[in-house]
This record gives sequence, structure tokens and C-alpha cells, in this order.
Amino acid sequence: MDNKTIGHAALRGWRSKFADVAATPVARRTSAGEDQIRAIIGMAFLALSIVYVVSAIRDIVRSARS
Repeated sequence: MDNKTIGHAALRGWRSKFADVAATPVARRTSAGEDQIRAIIGMAFLALSIVYVVSAIRDIVRSARS
């Protein structure tokens, strides 16, 4: 599985709509294609989700120890 597949898999719901809207103007201004921009946006949303979940778990563990 490559990064592009993972990035596209993370695009669901409003995130997919956001990526569709943002990909065209960004692709025009860069050398990357629209498909690559969508994958990058998907990876960014995936990373933010992982950070959020890890942070929540860390907070739960801290409160359980208190």
C-alpha cells in the first residue's frame, strides 16, 4: 500500500469535499497534480486524527493515575 492510497482512504465526508475544492487551485500553483494534493490533504487529516486520539488516550491515562 502506498502513501497515495492511505491519503485517499482518509478522505471521507466533509474532508473529501474540502480536498476536492482545495486540490485544483493548489495544483495550479504547484508542480503537484490534483491527485497528489488530495493525498497530501488526506495524510494531513489522518495525522491530525492520530494526534487527537493519542492526546485523548494520554489524558485518560493521566486522569486514571490521579
